Amino acid sequence: MATSEQIKSLIRSHCDNDRERFLTIALQVAAHEAKKGHDGIAHDIRSLVDKAKSGSGKVIPFNREFSDLVLASSPSTQISELILAREKCDRIQRIILEYRQQDKLKKHGLGNRKKILLAGPPGTGKTLTASVLASELKLPLFTILMDKLVTKFMGETSAKLRQIFDLIRARRGVYLFDEFDAIGAERGRENDVGEMRRVLNSFLQLIEQEKSDSLIIAATNNAKILDHALFRRFDDILYYDLPTTDEIIRLIKNRLCEFKPAKMSLKTTIMAAEKLSHAEIGQACDDAIKAAILSDRQKVTATDLKAMLKERRSAYGYSSS
Repeated sequence: MATSEQIKSLIRSHCDNDRERFLTIALQVAAHEAKKGHDGIAHDIRSLVDKAKSGSGKVIPFNREFSDLVLASSPSTQISELILAREKCDRIQRIILEYRQQDKLKKHGLGNRKKILLAGPPGTGKTLTASVLASELKLPLFTILMDKLVTKFMGETSAKLRQIFDLIRARRGVYLFDEFDAIGAERGRENDVGEMRRVLNSFLQLIEQEKSDSLIIAATNNAKILDHALFRRFDDILYYDLPTTDEIIRLIKNRLCEFKPAKMSLKTTIMAAEKLSHAEIGQACDDAIKAAILSDRQKVTATDLKAMLKERRSAYGYSSS
């Protein structure tokens, strides 16, 4: 049987939502049982730990009160999956490092970066970045469903927003406000609505007062329409762009993996991928892989890949290359 200290540590790590520590202690329990000659129990525990480690993207059960406002998940996305400029990856690594060593910063009266604004075109890696941060920090990812948050009834959206911030304080995690411009648009715009001004004012006050250990991430496709007062409320602002030539090559190689053809004309492939986002290039690679599988081929042909890339371009009205 596990020692009383191990049982207490398991309960503490579960309550703290510290998945990595929980699994580590579980392995310690397995080792303890093996030493006592309980090989069957030790084997079962190790198998359960291996199964837990191999699982990805599992949905976390949620209280009914928040189930219509927040989508909770446990991503396992590694930072190596982010194909971005080195400078941007370094800044994401800095957020991770500061979070992990926040106690060291607190001793000097400093805080870690915990309120992050991500801005850029759709499909360029903003949501993926939130998944990476959650995965690397062993935290759950809570995505705020903006279509459920914003309502037409006076005062209801602000009330729901306060509920979200209550949750942020009560349950440590990475909180993603996707399509943030739904509530963060600049006050005084031509199509401005008085109710949304009040919602934005509420958000400004709530994020200013927020002192929890959670990470708050706001993502927008159009930073230009955000209210200027928002920018100083964030500890870091990362701007995303369509992939560069080098990133296109890395994206294709990473996505095709063992299906990558031995020879490929990079010049014509890059031309076919111009103006496409990271996500669109990834989807085109997946389509090319599926074509190879259905044709009983072990490699993607350059012709198939270019055709899939051009198909994506034509869907957005881009001229063929």
